[in-house]
Amino acid sequence: MKADFQSLLAALPQPAGAHYPLGTPFVSGMAHGSMRAELFAPARSSLGRDIQQPHTQDELYVVQGGRSTFCLRGERLQVQSGDLLFVPAGAPHHFEDFSPDFVSWVIFYGDAGGEREPNADAS
Repeated sequence: MKADFQSLLAALPQPAGAHYPLGTPFVSGMAHGSMRAELFAPARSSLGRDIQQPHTQDELYVVQGGRSTFCLRGERLQVQSGDLLFVPAGAPHHFEDFSPDFVSWVIFYGDAGGEREPNADAS
């Protein structure tokens, strides 16, 4: 499987939807089993902000370009091209103050509720 970055970026924004009346800022790149990968470029939507809600699966963000502030459970991190971010399932998060060229891969994976760390007391 291969996802073509330039083709996916050119397809943004996607048509408007209930949550994104000014254009959907993400597009599906590929899926297999519980994994799906999307390209996310919030500046491509005329909304001008990231309104995503917590997701039921764990997520990895791979920042492809630009810069932003990433907010996770109240913590704010400056992120830029090349950064990798982990978001556990159900955690409130969003990007803000993103540059016009900010774009990130989002990889969702695993069961609903996220993966659990093994119990250290288990035998």
